[in-house]
Amino acid sequence: MNHDRPLLVFFTSRRSGPARRMESLLAHIARKERGTIAVKKVDVDERPDLAEKFRISQVPSLALVIGKRVVARLEGRATAPKIETMLEENLAA
Repeated sequence: MNHDRPLLVFFTSRRSGPARRMESLLAHIARKERGTIAVKKVDVDERPDLAEKFRISQVPSLALVIGKRVVARLEGRATAPKIETMLEENLAA
């Protein structure tokens, strides 16, 4: 994995309907932005350690990591425009 690229972490759970509904949206963003960011899916039931490390209190959640720092996050079900705005604001630099 290229750690120089920003990483969008998608925290999900098989038990979460809203998270499951976001999966195709995240797949679309991963394809669209594949040259810019990496997208990683984390199931909080399988990796509670990562959920704790990222202070995830709600599923679904997104965390944008640049240079080992979380620079932005979205909690709850997010729309494509909301995600794209977050990426534009933080990747413009």
